Amino acid sequence: MPAALQQSANWRSLLARRGFRYFFAGMMISLFGSGMNFASVTWFILAQTGSTVDVSIMLILATLPGLLVPVVGGVLIDRVDRRYLAITLDLARFGAVGGVAALIAFAHQGLLLIYGMVLFNGFCSAIYWATINALVQEVVGAEELVGANSALVIAVQCGWLMAGALVGFFYDRAGIAGILLIDSCTYAASACCLYKLRRGYFHPRATAPDQARAGLDAPLAMAEETALPPIVEALPDPGFLHELKDGIRYLRSQPSVMALGFTYAAMLAGVFSANVLVVALAKDVLHSGARGFGALEFGWGFGALIGGLAVGSLMRRTTIARVLVTALAVLAFGHAFFPFVHILLVAVAMQAVFGGCRAMTGIITQSSIMTTVPKYLMGRTQSSITVFATTLQMTMSFVLGWLAERTGLIVAFAVLSGVYAVALATAWRARGLAMGVPAESGAD
Repeated sequence: MPAALQQSANWRSLLARRGFRYFFAGMMISLFGSGMNFASVTWFILAQTGSTVDVSIMLILATLPGLLVPVVGGVLIDRVDRRYLAITLDLARFGAVGGVAALIAFAHQGLLLIYGMVLFNGFCSAIYWATINALVQEVVGAEELVGANSALVIAVQCGWLMAGALVGFFYDRAGIAGILLIDSCTYAASACCLYKLRRGYFHPRATAPDQARAGLDAPLAMAEETALPPIVEALPDPGFLHELKDGIRYLRSQPSVMALGFTYAAMLAGVFSANVLVVALAKDVLHSGARGFGALEFGWGFGALIGGLAVGSLMRRTTIARVLVTALAVLAFGHAFFPFVHILLVAVAMQAVFGGCRAMTGIITQSSIMTTVPKYLMGRTQSSITVFATTLQMTMSFVLGWLAERTGLIVAFAVLSGVYAVALATAWRARGLAMGVPAESGAD
């Protein structure tokens, strides 16, 4: 892992920039809506069907597009202005989720419509988050990546935190249609914030791959110039398939990036598929209903917020490898004991610890990848990681749902613990590679 990450800008200094404040606000607002959507849809399906396998199907539909979309999406992210791409995806979800909310409210459509919405949002999200990660690398300097990723995690978890605190209250009063309407509005607000991030059109290949960035503070004149077609296409267009091969070739030549990507993917798969078990824990073990499930989501968001705030300080006191390995070890061992908890307050506290570990793991792995991978390959690299993470998420979602229904939560949580143990092993592998090979800043 790059040693440069040990010294990074404070995330608060980034918020002094007007453009980054809009970015921060947009992510927080968007994730407030997404958090409300996810928690309410998960609970709605379990309440309607009583089956963790049906919840697994919902999670599989949410992640299925990640197997197909990133193959094209990674190249798309490296070909168009990433800000405009993210805005387009936000507006698409605004229309789709709002339409579903109206149909449920007035036409009383139900489960199949929910599944369709989840699938569509999955298509958008498969490109959206790879786009956001590439956009972060594009608008800040290498020395600011940890601060920028910390700010992103803090924004995301602030939104998730508020969603967890309020979702049970709104679900009991407004139902699933009301919550989907709120989510739809947050996508529109997020698109507005991204529009305010900076001015002008910036093409990822407008300059040489390892040269100046189109950052938040770029002057308007520069923004206007990069909108001109001759400058946008200043580099020769290698073609779609050639670009895809370049991305695969780069990953094969960078074992440390591969190991970090595997760590991040395994961690994401564990976090996402765990929701099948957490909602069942709230219903069948804690007997706490929708508000209890919301409290567990609140605990997760609170812990992730604290983790995002603390990671910079921890990295100045110890090595990033030690922080990463410790966080993954806590996730692995903690989830093995989670199904034995029968007190809601204790479960919420454990969720807070898990959320903090997830935040630190995500910040460190993403910052390490962004420091190593050149900007013009970031879209394809992020999408490759997304494809692998999606495969794991789909597999684990079904396996955990099936195990929870057939063998019980204890066995299912033990398997989830094993996923985090795999992430721990690959993080250790990445640590060894980083100690033996200097960090590289470009492709071979």
